Amino acid sequence: MRRMPQRVRLDSSAIEAVRYDDKTRTLDVEFREGHSYRYIDVPEFVYRELLNAESAGAFWNAVKDQFEYVKLA
Repeated sequence: MRRMPQRVRLDSSAIEAVRYDDKTRTLDVEFREGHSYRYIDVPEFVYRELLNAESAGAFWNAVKDQFEYVKLA
């Protein structure tokens, strides 16, 4: 049985938390306003850069349009 990837809370005014699955290359992003999205085919380096960005919200806004997504909540 496969473990769920860990949810990582961010110190961001826009993003509450993220969860990256390296097996499926999906990134779940929970926004502070209450919506969550799953982004598809996200390279791991993009996830790492998001975690290390000075502004996670600004970084994600700059790259998010490169990925397909589905709304989770």
